[in-house]
Amino acid sequence: MTERSDERNDGTGLAAGPLWAGGFAGGPDPRMWAFTASLELDRRLWRQDVAGSRAHVRALVRAGVLGDEEGEELLDGLAKVGAELAGGSFHWAAGDEDVHTAVERRLTELVGPLGGKLHTGRSRNDQVATDLHLWLKEAAADAVEAVAGLLDALVETARAHQGAVLPGLTHLQPAQPVTWAFQLAAHGFALTRDLGRLQDTARRADVSPLGAGAVAGSSFPLDPVATAEDLGFAAAFGNAMDATAARDAVAELLAAVAIAMVNASRLAEDVTLWAGRGWVRLPDAWATGSSMLPQKRNPDVAELARGRAGTVIGRLAGLLATLKGLPLAYARDLQEDKAAAFEAVDTLVAAMGALAGLVGGLVPDVARMRAAAEEGEATAVDLAEALVRRGVPFRQAHAAVAAAVRAAAERGTRLADLPAEQLAAVHPALTGVDPKVLSVEGSLAAKATPGSTEPSRVAEQLTVLEVTATTARAWAAAFRPTLDLG
Repeated sequence: MTERSDERNDGTGLAAGPLWAGGFAGGPDPRMWAFTASLELDRRLWRQDVAGSRAHVRALVRAGVLGDEEGEELLDGLAKVGAELAGGSFHWAAGDEDVHTAVERRLTELVGPLGGKLHTGRSRNDQVATDLHLWLKEAAADAVEAVAGLLDALVETARAHQGAVLPGLTHLQPAQPVTWAFQLAAHGFALTRDLGRLQDTARRADVSPLGAGAVAGSSFPLDPVATAEDLGFAAAFGNAMDATAARDAVAELLAAVAIAMVNASRLAEDVTLWAGRGWVRLPDAWATGSSMLPQKRNPDVAELARGRAGTVIGRLAGLLATLKGLPLAYARDLQEDKAAAFEAVDTLVAAMGALAGLVGGLVPDVARMRAAAEEGEATAVDLAEALVRRGVPFRQAHAAVAAAVRAAAERGTRLADLPAEQLAAVHPALTGVDPKVLSVEGSLAAKATPGSTEPSRVAEQLTVLEVTATTARAWAAAFRPTLDLG
């Protein structure tokens, strides 16, 4: 690298070193280069960089900065660069500081000195931001599709096992009987909010920074609005300094991803709990065993999803800490945004896919689930509400049923098996209540309000979730940028 940088010109009038090396007499120290270069991270942006460069060429032609023939030659050269990158034949040189340098360097090798005109009216500041915003649009679409896939798995499993009943827990103790489909749907409705957040933040990323230059805009008659339309953005930047310095769109995507991972982690925790209590059997394809204990079937997918939620939360906190101390405009600290965003979105997509596989293969132990639902007097509130329907104020009904539960515990029996005379001693109205209200079926049937656990209401919820997933996938397909690579 030092040899290359010392030889300042390759005969074409173009610097042979980094894009910024024109005013430097010597090359960078290899240790400095290793610390600052971002190629290993940002080379995944090559599609966005080629597409953005092609849009910039067209902007220069529209502005009269480049002639039509020059523009066509540069577009053809960029198409060849894109083809090499797509085909795997592209040579990444040791002197390529980042993907932007690599693309321009190879373009110049192909078209000669004309390649040096590509960067006219453009800075790496708006170039990086443009690549990033294009990636953010694609990442949001990927994330939405991944969440929709998990939502589909929840709906499919719920519909396949609508007869399964388990105790709904509060404080990890039996509270009321619910259908398993109802609890799966509950996780689904959390995911629908995640879909909304991801789509909402995507709209803020749908703005083109190209044409902002380094910080102050351009002295060339560029048309950022036309360039934004060319790249498929909904709008162009409103302030050049903000366009190159802002990373709140990245932070917002990270926040939406982090919340989605937290919701996924809660689902993962439930799966772990269900498996631990013997309520579900983990599928062979989505579980692991123990190297020592032959009987073990471990929920590794759920545990890793739960653990990686913490990693994503850390990425969000780290980026916010980086941004909060930065003055306007661009500073190299912003290079850290990509490491955070890439890892967080990759983690979300992988976690949602793995959880979809796991959830789709869960097999409930219906008998054990039901036995658990019948324990802990989980239908006690149904008895209290039956008293209310007989005219007893709820506070009195609550106290009466609580006393009856205590009396049953002292006798070592269940509330439903207490003798009539003992019920009458607690409260006279208890003797006239149909004992069916204490059954699991009676409890489920009584919850007939919208959004409840009554089976027909759950079926309605599953239909809503199914439509939501389908709509989200359609949004992702329409929102995903179409990158022109030539």
